[in-house]
Amino acid sequence: MQGWKRRVVFVTLYEGIAIALTGAVLALLGHSLTHSLVASVGASVLAVVWNLIFNGMFEAWERRQSVKGRSLRRRVAHAIGFEGGLVLLIVPFFAWWLNVGLWEAFVLDLGFIVFFLVYTFVFSWCFDKVFGLPASAMPVTVGNAQ
Repeated sequence: MQGWKRRVVFVTLYEGIAIALTGAVLALLGHSLTHSLVASVGASVLAVVWNLIFNGMFEAWERRQSVKGRSLRRRVAHAIGFEGGLVLLIVPFFAWWLNVGLWEAFVLDLGFIVFFLVYTFVFSWCFDKVFGLPASAMPVTVGNAQ
């Protein structure tokens, strides 16, 4: 599976699981279920848009690299880059939604940040195992050289 179809399946699975997990955690932390789900869906919308933008840029960068494949180092860089950009989007959203300052929203979100850093790495790895690597990460052989 390649291209936009791959991205849509990736984002749908990733965010569906993320909404369920974050909604449950926020509800367990004492927020109403409705409030938790609105926060989770809002964060998910931001994440979907960022996911499409970031992964498009990452795969464009990846295609230009002489070394193909997704090493541990490249996967870690991907996860950190994705989550770093997402923090810049979601922390202000949580600050607004919870009516708190940016620092407080960041501190409150710290557990989610750590969780999603690991979740992004593990989910992406499992997704690649199930669906295969995207063309941008496949080694070039004589038969498929462009």
